[in-house]
Amino acid sequence: MKLYSFHTLVLGSGAAGLAAAVRLRAEGVESVALLTEGLDQGTSINAGSDKQTYYKPSLCGATPDSPRSVAESYLLAGGADGDLALVEAATATRAFFHLVDVGVPFPRDAFGQYAGYRTDHDPARRATSCGPYTSREMCRALIREVKRREIPVYENRVAVRLLVVSLDAADGTLSQKKILGVVCVDRTTRDFEVYRAENVVFAVGGPGGLYKRSVYPEVHTGAIGLALEIGALAKGLAESQFGLASFTSLAGRSTSLKSGVVRPKEFRWNVSGSFMQVVPRFISTAADGKSDVREFLTEYFTSLSDLYGLIFLKGYQWPFDARKVPGSSMIDLCVFHETIVRGRRVFLDYRANPAGYAFDALPDEAKEYLANSDAEAPTPYERLLRMNPAAIELYRDWGVDLLNEPLEIAVCAQHNNGGLAVDVDWRSLNVAGLYPIGEVAGTHGVARPGGSALNAGQVGAFRAAERIAHDAGLNALAPEIDETFTTMAKAEVARLRQIVARALDQKCDWRTERDAFQERMSVSCGILRDLATLERAKDDASAQLARLVGDGRATVPTSSNVETPMSDDAIETLRNLQLCLAHKVYIDAIYESVAAGVGSRGSQITLDPTGTPISSVFPSNWRPQSEDQTFRKRVFYTFLSSSSNGNNSFATRCFWRDAKPIPEPDEWFENVWRDYREGKIYNRSRFDAGASGD
Repeated sequence: MKLYSFHTLVLGSGAAGLAAAVRLRAEGVESVALLTEGLDQGTSINAGSDKQTYYKPSLCGATPDSPRSVAESYLLAGGADGDLALVEAATATRAFFHLVDVGVPFPRDAFGQYAGYRTDHDPARRATSCGPYTSREMCRALIREVKRREIPVYENRVAVRLLVVSLDAADGTLSQKKILGVVCVDRTTRDFEVYRAENVVFAVGGPGGLYKRSVYPEVHTGAIGLALEIGALAKGLAESQFGLASFTSLAGRSTSLKSGVVRPKEFRWNVSGSFMQVVPRFISTAADGKSDVREFLTEYFTSLSDLYGLIFLKGYQWPFDARKVPGSSMIDLCVFHETIVRGRRVFLDYRANPAGYAFDALPDEAKEYLANSDAEAPTPYERLLRMNPAAIELYRDWGVDLLNEPLEIAVCAQHNNGGLAVDVDWRSLNVAGLYPIGEVAGTHGVARPGGSALNAGQVGAFRAAERIAHDAGLNALAPEIDETFTTMAKAEVARLRQIVARALDQKCDWRTERDAFQERMSVSCGILRDLATLERAKDDASAQLARLVGDGRATVPTSSNVETPMSDDAIETLRNLQLCLAHKVYIDAIYESVAAGVGSRGSQITLDPTGTPISSVFPSNWRPQSEDQTFRKRVFYTFLSSSSNGNNSFATRCFWRDAKPIPEPDEWFENVWRDYREGKIYNRSRFDAGASGD
């Protein structure tokens, strides 16, 4: 077993992780390394949308803007803390121009202004973009910078365990811990490795492996379960974002792939922006994808003018939003009903106009937008070609020709607004040395402006790197690998080997197990939620997790049960451990949130027998529970209690806290300058979430 030691490890190589590695070295931390399954295997470098958005303060024109104004936009839907919103808003411009400086081609005019446009949940024109591959361009630029700074990168590593030591008694309440390192499997040598570290920047992305139908790239599964397993406090897990996305099989297709992407089995993409604004034709078919073709949306709407206006609005109201039912999110519900309830398949067809389409019959907003974009063309394809030819080209890159074939779509999981709880320096609230950044950090609330996730990842990288460098000072040295640590590492590796051996001996197929919890998440934790379904899912999730872990969690074997080399099946079995645990914690959290009476909000509708039916064309039990808006001022926390250490109980605890308002610090320049010179700006302790959650 190889042992390494670095002062700070960055786990994950998406846009956030890469930025953290760059900023750590820029801040003077020399002993830093980046661990990843592959520089080309993250969500950031393999995902995008019509016009992938980066959210920042306005940098163009005469519209006034300020950090506080941006922060207020983050809090409009509730469920988020004002201090984090202010930090994201205040650091956004610095993070944006860092990307510009390392080569991300954000567009500017002849006078140096960075023009903006409105995105979803955006009251101003703060969004910017360098095209559908914005996050990929960010990764490529940051990878060049990582290489220029000669930062060590360890690829083909799959993290399977975080090593910690408890700092207080394990009594079932929220405990304080200290990070010690990471256990990985090297896919090249097929063996375990252990990395000792004072700090772990945890940039593992969102829960891409938890849902059956998602727009996360196939190569990205996420690893939040590793942190949940050690008892790290989570925040807002119940708040995910869903929306319409395409998924196209790539079997037999000739692609012109660019560098920095992995060829998956299917191409997944958000159909937002101009994909909807050109008003395509929605068709459904029988399960075979060929027979019984019909334009099904006309069954749900009596006015074609209203219908096509709502399709247009889906462009910049892309996420499913409970507040837009009735409204543009009715389109999502129709697709969901057609696919999940009726068992049919749904496609977008750009080759011909939808039945009854007439430009003059569109709402004024749609007509004005299409006219200003010179997109008053006779077919959706031609309108898309005029408005956004790059949208057509990106599908052509993958061998998909929108002129000759439709796109299959569904309502897909796209982003988790919640994640691990962090303070304003992106430190875990109860695991010292753990810095969750990017999507795995729960800094968003119920909803957020489109593109704010890319900004949050960069801001988190800046804040974490600066804090680590300040705390380390000139002593940022790799920690010692002593006998105590080595003994702990060997025991953890032996335990993991035993679990894998047990699974393989029982012929427990990891694919079957993964399909089971992904299906469970999609059924119970999607855009429609109800207590009865969630209660069944809770029991089934606990049973599956206990079956996968078995006695391996309760005992520390004295010898290894699976020897090197570790097969792909063994590695994926280990990955299933943290994914299955994560799905159990998510289901528990969502159940508690629904049971608390939060109601329908964000990207989900809670069903209530006493509610008013959405429409007579939907099932009679589709009756939304009204939102209890008092919860907008509260924040929801979750953790796996320490009572789960040493047995198979896996007790999930949840509690609510009042949301923090936007701070109103002393803005007098002389005082700010003094505090900055004297280092008082770092006199911030991690938020104490309390032992009981009361």
